[in-house]
Amino acid sequence: MTLRRTRTSAVTVGAIGMMALGAVVLAGCAPEPEPYAPRVSADGPPPGDAVEGAEGGLDAALAAFPDDIAEIMETSGVPGVAVAVVQGDELLFAEGYGVRELGEDAPVDTSTVFRIASMSKPIAATVVASQLDDELTWDTPAAQYLPGFALADPWVTEQVTIGDLFAHRSGLPPAAGDDLEDVGYDREYVLDHLDLQPLDPFRTTYHYANFGLTAGAEAVANAVGTDWATLSDEALYEPLGMDSTSSRYEDFEAQENKAAMHAIVDGEYEQLYDRDADPQSPAGGVSSNVLDLAKWMSLLIGNGTSSGEELVDSAALTAAFTPQVVSGHSSDSALRASFYGYGFNTGVDPTAHTTYSHSGAFSEGTATNFQVVPALGLGVVAITNGSPIGVPEAIVSTFLDRVQFGEPHRDWLADYGVALGHYMEPVGDLAGEEQPTDAAAPGQLDAYAGTWANPYFGDAVVTVEGEGLVVRLGPDGGYELELEPWDGDVFAFVPHGENAPWGSKSSATFDLAGIADTMNLQFFDANGLGTWTRLGIGGP
Repeated sequence: MTLRRTRTSAVTVGAIGMMALGAVVLAGCAPEPEPYAPRVSADGPPPGDAVEGAEGGLDAALAAFPDDIAEIMETSGVPGVAVAVVQGDELLFAEGYGVRELGEDAPVDTSTVFRIASMSKPIAATVVASQLDDELTWDTPAAQYLPGFALADPWVTEQVTIGDLFAHRSGLPPAAGDDLEDVGYDREYVLDHLDLQPLDPFRTTYHYANFGLTAGAEAVANAVGTDWATLSDEALYEPLGMDSTSSRYEDFEAQENKAAMHAIVDGEYEQLYDRDADPQSPAGGVSSNVLDLAKWMSLLIGNGTSSGEELVDSAALTAAFTPQVVSGHSSDSALRASFYGYGFNTGVDPTAHTTYSHSGAFSEGTATNFQVVPALGLGVVAITNGSPIGVPEAIVSTFLDRVQFGEPHRDWLADYGVALGHYMEPVGDLAGEEQPTDAAAPGQLDAYAGTWANPYFGDAVVTVEGEGLVVRLGPDGGYELELEPWDGDVFAFVPHGENAPWGSKSSATFDLAGIADTMNLQFFDANGLGTWTRLGIGGP
């Protein structure tokens, strides 16, 4: 199999899940420190490190790191963490802490493989950058290599580029297609149904969309003539010696030293779920360990060069690190905006250093973060086996504070906990609600049974089972929902999957009096696509 390469080899991570995590903006959570005096020179503007760092800051940060990690783990209760620090090609720090699974003795070490969720996005961007040349660029229209691909607007379909999809500026709504993955559909089905999603303005709207980015990655794989997972292997993982990294769920499952996921239930971590993210592999399906991720960060710091060999064109990588869209507008003129490149969060930190980074998370039980400060040649990564409450972000930010300020300048765990708290909030219109005391009785249950059609989600079959109703949707009816009477023709159900944190509850509303019988499942109706129309009466 021949891969397109502009160098001798190729190559180089991002829910919140969604989920997979996008840019996180922290504003007003804690007071900023007094500014450090900038370096100035009569010969011109200050150099890249415009704010003087703390003297001996790196050595002090490394010495304090184990205690900082232990404190964050104890406060959060996260079961396991692995961390690495690189400066250029040098691995300065790599350690594992805690356990792979609650109730088991197996410890996390530097070889433990975690699901890294949306940190997959900058890895995918590195793979793409390794394949770009004069003919295939960030500006290449994706449809050119995606037979049958379409969005709701034909003009946007023709114009949307690989870069647009990697910058989340296609106009697709947030998390477009994630709901189809939740009910069991594969990548091909999801991409084929993105044309039913409503679009916001093209190239001026930032909406974090896993399957938008996945479409961009698929276009590149098709252009090269292989599948995405194989391209990632041959263009990045193998050349860098990332032997424990994969874009296939089956490879993660085959690992002996792997971390289980732990979701938060009533404030406590529990091992409840598994996650096969193959449908959105470029956006959230990578598994890896900190030793492999350290090699990847060194490649980024080297602008595409590893051990003296140029693996990725530096210009293609620089474009990915460069702001391509405003991902978070400032609410006040004194606050910084946030930006997204191609698969990377990018911007400027409080010391005036440019940075690029990404978080990743599954609400069902994993959270990750990395950050690179190019002027310092420094990269830090933290990966965990617990739901996203800010643990990896706090670890990385605390370390970089010590490097640059000499001490942490805010309680990062508390602040990120506030910023990310919405990812763990129950969803659905009935979440936290009590059934009305004067609720009407439902009609005869047989009246609701039948096959219901939906062009986006496909058919749903409602059957009477015992004294209740069950809805089955997705491929082969594999996604089941038990409907409980709530109020007349309104029933309640508990959704499940990555986008339904513990405590979620939603309504199913039947309208049997109109021209056509309809069933609306509110949990699936975020973009107006959650209404089914009855095809037939009775069970299958």
